[in-house]
Parts: sequence; C-alpha cells; structure tokens
Amino acid sequence: MKILVIGSGGREHALCWKIKQSPLVTKLYCAPGNGGIASLAECVDIKADDIVALADFAHQEKIDLTVVGPEVPLVAGIVDLFEEDGLKIFGPSQAAARLEGSKVYSKNFMKRWDIPTAKYATFTDADKARAYVGTQPYPLVVKASGLAAGKGVIICQDVFEAKDAINKIMSEKIFKDAGNSLVIEEFLVGEEASILAIADGKDFIVLESSQDHKRIRDNDQGPNTGGMGAYSPAPVVTPALLKEIAQKVIAPVIAGMMDEEAPFKGILYAGIMITKDGPKVLEFNTRFGDPETQVILPRLKSDLVELMLAAVEGRLFGKELEWDPRACVCVVMAAGGYPGDYATGECISGFDGQWQDVVVFHAGTKKEGSRILTSGGRVLGVTALGKDIGLAIQNAYAVTEQVSFDGMQFRRDIGQKALKRAKAH
Repeated sequence: MKILVIGSGGREHALCWKIKQSPLVTKLYCAPGNGGIASLAECVDIKADDIVALADFAHQEKIDLTVVGPEVPLVAGIVDLFEEDGLKIFGPSQAAARLEGSKVYSKNFMKRWDIPTAKYATFTDADKARAYVGTQPYPLVVKASGLAAGKGVIICQDVFEAKDAINKIMSEKIFKDAGNSLVIEEFLVGEEASILAIADGKDFIVLESSQDHKRIRDNDQGPNTGGMGAYSPAPVVTPALLKEIAQKVIAPVIAGMMDEEAPFKGILYAGIMITKDGPKVLEFNTRFGDPETQVILPRLKSDLVELMLAAVEGRLFGKELEWDPRACVCVVMAAGGYPGDYATGECISGFDGQWQDVVVFHAGTKKEGSRILTSGGRVLGVTALGKDIGLAIQNAYAVTEQVSFDGMQFRRDIGQKALKRAKAH
C-alpha cells in the first residue's frame, strides 16, 4: 500500500513512525513533513492546507490511503474532496469536523445530546459578552470559537480579566477570525485527561488514556501552548471511568452525528475534566492529539494501518486492540520565547544516538545538509517507555538532558501527577 500522511509536526512524525511498522506499507509519503520525518518517508513539498494540490498528488501517485494529521485541512473539507474523487482518506468530513472547528457548534451539539460539559453561553456581540461576564461567578473561561492552534482559551480570575479577554479575542482579533464568535463557560475544577476513540461512522473503539500538559511552565504556570508533554496511561482514568466516558461521551457523539447526517469517521478526541460530579467535556478535537499521539502510538501493538482502513471502510465492529502494558512519557522541547515570538534556525545537537525504549519525535525541525535546525515553536518530543511511570519519566529526561539548542526550554515535571497517584496506591 502507498500511504500519504499530511502534516509536519510531532504528531505526524509519530504517525509515520507507527505506519512504517505495518507490513501492509510499501511506500510512505508525508506532505510537507519535517527534518525527522525525512528519514522515514518521502517528504513532498505541499502545504497541509493546500487540499486541492494534495488531492492531485494522491491521484497522480495512486495513494491507497491518506491520513490527515492537523485540524485545518479537515475543517476545510479535505475528506469530502478526496471521497468525491474516489480516494480513501482517514478523517472526518467537513460537517463532522465542526466539532473542533466551531466551539459554539460543539457546545450546542453537547446540549442537544445531553453530553456532560460546563455551563456556557455563546456570543457574536462583544457588548453583550461584556455585560454577561459582569453577572457571573469567577474564575470564568473565555474561548475563541474557531481554530486557534490550542491557544484560544483564556482563564479569567475576575471581571476585568474577562472583559480584557473579550476585547483581545473579538476586537483586537488576536486569534483572527477564530474570534468572530466566542464561548464563555464556567471554570471546571478537577484533573484533565485526553480520551481518543477511533470511529467508522457507527462503531468505535476507545484508545488508552493519556494526559497532556498545556501550560508552558512547571506546575501548570504561564500561558497555554499546543502541549508541552504527555503521558499514557493516565492513572486518574480508572477502567470504570473509561467505561463511563465511553457511554456518556463517545457513544452519544457517534450516535448524534449519525442522526444529524454527519457520520463521524476518524479520531474523536475528547478533552475531559474529571470533576467531583463525574467526567465533563472541555473540548472535542477531530484528529489525533499532539503530543498525546506520541505517547499512545508507542504503546499500541496492533497494526495502525489495518485499524485506520477498517474505520474508513466501516468495519470496526468486533475489532480489539493489543497494548503494551508499559507507561510512556513525552517531554516537549520548545524554542525560547514560545508560545510567543521565537527564533528559528538554531542548530540542534545531541539527539542522534540510539537509545533503548526512547524515540525522539521531530515537531519543528528542518534538515539542511547534514544539520538539523529548529523551524517551529515546539521543536522535539523526547518519548520514552518504562516498566512504570517513574521509569518512563527517568528514561525520557535522561535523553532530554543530552539534547541542546540555543534558547531551548522544557518542563521538568511531566508525569508528576501520575507519579503521585502511583505512590499513593
């Protein structure tokens, strides 16, 4: 089989790494790819959002399956375009991708299908939004409705911060058109977990749990990022809780989308807050998470290509997955200044060794001759397996300490919540 992966980040490197292991694969392409992906796949110079050029390439090269990494092409309707052309593609339709593309749509969908989530209100008028935040208890969460690369959420401690957030999103347009409408919702207290499920429109399989670390600095301080690290499994998600999330969140989404004539195929990602009142949905994504993918795929023993094909062809029913019982931890190494302005073109050293149970996934890198240079905010994801969470953390940081580039920053507390839970039992 010829396979095309779309995207250029750490998630796509992990996807290429896993897909390459399948005996079904004869040739692997990635568009546009990055400095690390280049060692696994033929990188094609087409941007991830140039959906027409991607469809032309898939036709020309007779691609058997296309796998979409990022959200932008999904929301732009790449799946519809490919399917109209008779091309197999793994991901949701444009209608189904609204679950991620519009937080307003997503919240209203959850309300219609009685899916547990935070109380909320939606606005397209900044004055009405400002009046509303004057009547609410704090803290409060203000979210841009559209795509904002994981950064469109502002937690506000008082009415002044809330009004400032509304101004920034709706008037100053810091997230551009993503801020044309917004969601204001109650602040949920609890521990977060990421639950991913693979769906074929009618049936689904829930993958192993993981937990992302969104804030830039240790102890969840500083601004939100696309994700500074992750681990799997998340001990806060017990087998009973995973079952509850499958029944109360995933199943109603798949049934609701089918009922509303937008059947969901691909990866449904539910960001869950585990509150004292049970699990509640913070957000939906309609693709593999980043960096969650980096810690889930190394634990998946089943053939990912066979699984994605089964989802595309509507034959997931009865499929079972095999998992590595070990824990996995990913530490993201970011450019100095990220998630704000950062420099690129820094030379990276110390990550080209061979380590047991450790893979370094490239996120924002490019290859120049024999050198690997930084080209993005999140640069590398050092990913390690270990017999338990403590050993996985140890293995990841042992390699992290060997890597260097100017301005490099990373969190030193990835996986600590899981470690505390493990020690408590």
